[in-house]
Amino acid sequence: MKHVMKDSAFLVLSVLLAIAIAELDLVEKFLTISGNIRIIGSFVAGLFFTSAFTTSPAIVLLGEISQIEPIFIVALVGAVGAVCGDLLIFSLFKNHVANDLNNILRLKKIHSRGLFHKSIFRWLSVLIGGLIIASPLPDELGIAIMGCSKLKLKVFIPISFAGNFVGITLIGYASRLLN
Repeated sequence: MKHVMKDSAFLVLSVLLAIAIAELDLVEKFLTISGNIRIIGSFVAGLFFTSAFTTSPAIVLLGEISQIEPIFIVALVGAVGAVCGDLLIFSLFKNHVANDLNNILRLKKIHSRGLFHKSIFRWLSVLIGGLIIASPLPDELGIAIMGCSKLKLKVFIPISFAGNFVGITLIGYASRLLN
């Protein structure tokens, strides 16, 4: 429970950062400065693709870059950026939120140990979490589901990369179809 305040403060700071980025048009300025180096923009957009607060602008940015650059390259570089963002979120959920959830369940006299450690729950949580990461939905929910199952980092990284790669690729194709 002691991490709830720290996690809440982190969330508030994230919201304030997202507002500052939006108000100052930092992403647009970054892309203007980078000129023809839009691949860097793919990495940054991929990084922002993971958070509930920045998913929408990241989707727009990835779609715009996919109209100019090869979709495969945008998805590859964007997925690397998304994995970096997902790793930050995963470490938060794995280390703090899962413990807080277990403490809350313990207060309610619900034993989560059996549920979270059953093989079927672990694989189901990985499947559901991976599908959420692949979708344009923010990754926090999928990561929270996987984090509660105590998924190892060496399993999480390829799942995150594959899910984000598929999601960004679909965004690129959808952007070209709609244009």
